[in-house]
Amino acid sequence: MRWLALQGRHHPVELTATGGNSHRRRRAQLDAALLGVVNRGVAYQNVFTTCGEVYTIHKNCMPGPTRNNHITAREIAVPQNGVTIDLIDYDNDHVSEKKVTNVEDCFAFKDTPTVTWINVEGLRRVHLIETIGTHFELHPLLIEDILTTAQRPKIEDYKDTLLIVFKMLSYDSKLDKLRTEHVSLILHKHYVISFQEGARGDLFDPVRQSIREKKGKIREKGTDFLVYSILDAIVDNYFSILERVGERLERIESEVIKNPRPQTLHTVQRLRRSMAELRRSIWPLREVTSSLAKGDSQLVAERTRIYFRDVYEHIIQVIETMETNRDVIAGLVDVYLSSVSNRMNEIMKVLTVITTLFIPLTFITGLYGMNFSYMPGLSARWGYPVVLVLMLTVFTGMLAYFRNKKWF
Repeated sequence: MRWLALQGRHHPVELTATGGNSHRRRRAQLDAALLGVVNRGVAYQNVFTTCGEVYTIHKNCMPGPTRNNHITAREIAVPQNGVTIDLIDYDNDHVSEKKVTNVEDCFAFKDTPTVTWINVEGLRRVHLIETIGTHFELHPLLIEDILTTAQRPKIEDYKDTLLIVFKMLSYDSKLDKLRTEHVSLILHKHYVISFQEGARGDLFDPVRQSIREKKGKIREKGTDFLVYSILDAIVDNYFSILERVGERLERIESEVIKNPRPQTLHTVQRLRRSMAELRRSIWPLREVTSSLAKGDSQLVAERTRIYFRDVYEHIIQVIETMETNRDVIAGLVDVYLSSVSNRMNEIMKVLTVITTLFIPLTFITGLYGMNFSYMPGLSARWGYPVVLVLMLTVFTGMLAYFRNKKWF
């Protein structure tokens, strides 16, 4: 038996394979193929076809030495490296929830009379997603939209299924950075499948909690109400992000007025970029919710449209708040430039006053610094003290005059 441990972003794995050829070159080709597909996230079945071998992947194994050239046959198992699948099946009377380790476990819930929610976190396993699409008879263009993470929010009607694409956002207050995650929802009369770009968690825990504890009407409604609940959680998070951005803007505004610094301007620019990204993520969602509220799809029941209208109104409020924050950010740049200009003017005013005070003193010292043999008071005993008193009097008088005029 031969052992192979692969480190990196994937779990360590144990490889056991079978084949008629035990030549070292053959085993090297198999190793190279396995390393390639793991690093690229391609399905393991491709290796079986290419190399003519059959092997099993076991997680969390320890590396070991090669003991001999004979490789034992095992059954094929498809790991879920980089992908997490959760399944919730419920109706008004019961709810079941489980972690899916084999994607085929989801296939039995395709046509059940209950509501099934399949949540897939991670898009690295393209073959796995294509397998789900094939079994649930999803259109190839729909699969392409799921895998295209740069896709703008939109809605596509494929008669029996409805595709909803949107962005799940998170805001880092320390870095003033907005993070976006591509999310796709597949709405069918029997099931809802959600695909998330990353596997770092989501915002759907309140929805799951409502299903478990039978809060609200979610257990009484169908799949369209589940989609509403997910979109409502996403939009509520938009409000939370805008509230945090608004608080950040208030602190920056006070800082801009009291102590404008170049770092403050950089922070404002980061917020401006975040708001631009937020606008690109939210603005198209208005069309999505409007289509759902109008009932353009037969998958959205009449009784659920009113809920989507509520989400649409929330989106309008989010957009209005977002536009207000954008105006505040643009105003902060103007306030910063004005504050810097005013500060520079104050500095120049002080320097000008100092220069003006020393002009007559420079004149007096320059006058008595000329090299003439006969000048009045040049040989007087009290000439030097008299000139000092004169200079001090001129300086004090000008200073009092400037103070009286409130020039500084």
